[in-house]
Amino acid sequence: MINGKKLLSLLLVIALAFTLSGAALADNGPTTSVASDELAGQVVILHTNDVHGDIDGYAKVAALKAEYESKGAYVLLMENGDFSQGTTYVSMSKGATAVNLMNLAGYDVSSLGNHEFDYGYASLTEIMKNAEFEVVAANVRYNGALAFGDNTVFTAPDGTKIGVFGLDTPETATKANPTMIKGVTFTAGKDMFTIAQTQVNLLKAKDCDLIVCLGHLGVDNESAGNRSTDLLAAVTGIDLFIDGHSHTVIDGMNNDYDTGDAMLVSTGTAFQYIGAVTYQDGRLSSDLIPVTDNMPVDETVKAAADAVKSEIDTTYGAAFASTEVRLNGDRDPGNRTKETNLGDLITDAIVWKADEQGLSVDAALTNGGGIRATIDAGEITRKDINTVLPFGNTIAIVEITGAELLEALEASTYCTPSAIGGFPQVSGIVFTIDTTKAFDAGDLYPGSTYAAPASINRVTIQSVGGKAFSPTATYTIATNNFTAGGGDTYYMFSASPYNYDLGIPLDEAVIAYIEDELDGKITAADYGETDGEITVKYAVSYIFSDVAENAWYKDYVQAVYDKGIMTGMTGSAFGPDVAMTRGMFVTMLYRIENSPPVNGNVSETFSDCADGQWYSDAVLWAYQNGIVDGLGSDTFGPSVQLTRQQMATILYRYALYSGADEIIEAALPYSDAADVADWALSGVSFCTIEGLMNGVSENPFDPAGTANRSMGAAVMFRTAA
Repeated sequence: MINGKKLLSLLLVIALAFTLSGAALADNGPTTSVASDELAGQVVILHTNDVHGDIDGYAKVAALKAEYESKGAYVLLMENGDFSQGTTYVSMSKGATAVNLMNLAGYDVSSLGNHEFDYGYASLTEIMKNAEFEVVAANVRYNGALAFGDNTVFTAPDGTKIGVFGLDTPETATKANPTMIKGVTFTAGKDMFTIAQTQVNLLKAKDCDLIVCLGHLGVDNESAGNRSTDLLAAVTGIDLFIDGHSHTVIDGMNNDYDTGDAMLVSTGTAFQYIGAVTYQDGRLSSDLIPVTDNMPVDETVKAAADAVKSEIDTTYGAAFASTEVRLNGDRDPGNRTKETNLGDLITDAIVWKADEQGLSVDAALTNGGGIRATIDAGEITRKDINTVLPFGNTIAIVEITGAELLEALEASTYCTPSAIGGFPQVSGIVFTIDTTKAFDAGDLYPGSTYAAPASINRVTIQSVGGKAFSPTATYTIATNNFTAGGGDTYYMFSASPYNYDLGIPLDEAVIAYIEDELDGKITAADYGETDGEITVKYAVSYIFSDVAENAWYKDYVQAVYDKGIMTGMTGSAFGPDVAMTRGMFVTMLYRIENSPPVNGNVSETFSDCADGQWYSDAVLWAYQNGIVDGLGSDTFGPSVQLTRQQMATILYRYALYSGADEIIEAALPYSDAADVADWALSGVSFCTIEGLMNGVSENPFDPAGTANRSMGAAVMFRTAA
C-alpha cells in the first residue's frame, strides 16, 4: 500500500470549515462549504479512540460522517476502545450509554479497550448485545473460545474491500479486576503477533484491498513487548494501524515511529481529534481534525447526549462539599508517577472507613491509575467524586507480610519515573523509590504482563502504620477490590490468605469522609501539600536535560545532587559548562559541613555581599574559618569566576580547616606546572596528591583556566567521600 504525501489535503479543507448536507448545523456563524469536487470513489475512514465518556463528541463525529457521505465518499466510522468508562455519563450505566450513542452516531466497527472490562465480562457481553456495529477482538478468548468477533469485511460501492481486525491490550488481564473477568484471556507478545499475522492472511485471502488493524495497544514504555510498534515490527501486510490505549496523538503522515509499510494513527483521548484517513487508487492519506466547540453537530445525537447529561447532572450535580485547593488527579506527572494530595485524600478515606467499620488496619493503598480526574478548588459534587473514581471499586482488606508488601511496591514502581497505572498512592506507608537503579525483572506473574522482581533493589520501606518496617511482620492493608484481586501489579495481594471485600463503594467512602470527618471542607492545611510519605529519587539525567546519560561527570553530579551539595541552575538544567563562581564553590563546601550556624552579617565583612542571599552564610562561614580571603580590602566577589588554581587553593584551606596536615610542595606532573602561581603551589600539590584534581586533556593543569560546574561536581564528590 502506498502512503500518499500530505501536500494540500482535501481532508484538511474539510477539517477547517465545512457545511452539513444531512445533519443540522449548530448556530455558530457562517461556514465555508467543502470543496466542490465530489468525493465519489474515495474510501474515508473516520476513527476515534479512548473517548472515555466525553459524550459531546459523538454528535460532531456523526455530523462529519454525514458530510463526507453527502459528497459521495464511502465512509466507515471506527472506534478503538475505552469508550465505556471515564465520566459519570457513561460509568453509571457501565458503558451502555456509550454504546447507545455510538449506535446513533453511525459507528460501523469497534475494537475493545481494557476499560470495557472494568465492570466485568458478563456486564460487557450484556451491553454489547445492543451494539449495532461490529465488535472485533481477535486476541480475546473466553473459556478458550473467541469471545467476540475477530474480523469483518466492508465492501465499498466500487468493489473496494476493507478488511478490519481488532486486538485488545494484553494488559487488560490485570488492568481490569481479575476476579470479574475469570475465564477471559488476552493473548500477548509473540502469540498475539501470530494471531495478527493470521488475521492479515485471512483478509488477504478474502481479496481485501485495504487491511486495517484496530489495535488498542499504545506506545507507552510500560507496554513494551505488546505495543503497536512492537507488533508492526513483527507483522507484515497491515496497511493502516489505528492505535489507542496510551492516549497518544499520532499523525499518520508525520511521526517518528518506525512502522514499516503501515500507517500508524491515533487521536489522543476524549475527542481531542477525529482521525480521517482516505484511500483512493491504492494510496492512503490522513488528517487529524481538531474537535472544537463550533463544529457542526448532528442534532439527534446531541439531543440524546444532552438528555443523559441532564439526568446525571440533576441527580449527582449538587454540591455537597468544597475544597480550598486543587486536588491533583493528573496522570503524568501525577498519580502514576508520584505522591499526590488527591491520592492522600482517597487513601486517608479508606483508612477512616475501615476504622469506622471497627477494623484495625496499618495502612491503605490504592493504584494511581484508578484515579481518573482532577478536582479544582471550589465546590465538589458527587459527580466529581464519581468521575475521579468511576470503576465501582469497593474497599477490601488484605493481610500480607512486610516482605510481600515490599515486593508489591517494587513491582508497582518498576518503571518509575515513567508512568504506570499501578503506582501506589498510600496512607501510613513511608517508602523511597530509587529510580537510578534498574528493575531486576524476574518471571511474569501468572496471567499477567507484569514481571515479578527477581530481587528488591529500588524500593525501601521506612515505616508502616507509624512503626519501623519489618519484612517479617504481618500488616493489615486496606485497599480496593481491584488491587486485592491482583489488578495491575498487585499479584502479591491476590495471594493473601486473608482477602476480604467489605463491599463498600470507594467513591461513597470518600464522600462520607469528606462530609463527616472533614465537615464538608477540604482545607489547605489538611491537603494543600502531600503528606511526604513517598520519596522518589531521580537520575540526574532524567531531571536535567543537559546531563547526558554517558557524560563523564554524570555519576559525580548524581552523587552531589543526592547529598544536597549541588542543585541545578534551574529545575531542568544543571549547567555543567557554566563557570563556577566563588559564591557557588564556598556554598558547596558549606553544605558538606551541613550548613552550620554563623554569627554576624556578611555585609559587615564584604561590601559586595548582601545579607539573606543564597551564599551569605556560606561566605561568612568560609571567611571566619580561614578558607577564603577577600579579593580586596572589603570585597569577596561572589559572582567572580573561579580559576582552577583558586579552586585548588580553597580546597587545600578547607582540608586544613578539617584537620589535615600542611603539605610540602611537591613536583607537579603537569606540562604547564611552571604556570602555577606561587601562592597556589601548595593547593595544587595537595589536590594532586589527594586525587581531588588532575590535569585536563594532554596533561596540562590549566591553572588560570576557568573551573566549571562539572569540575566542581567531581571535586565535591571526591572531597565529601
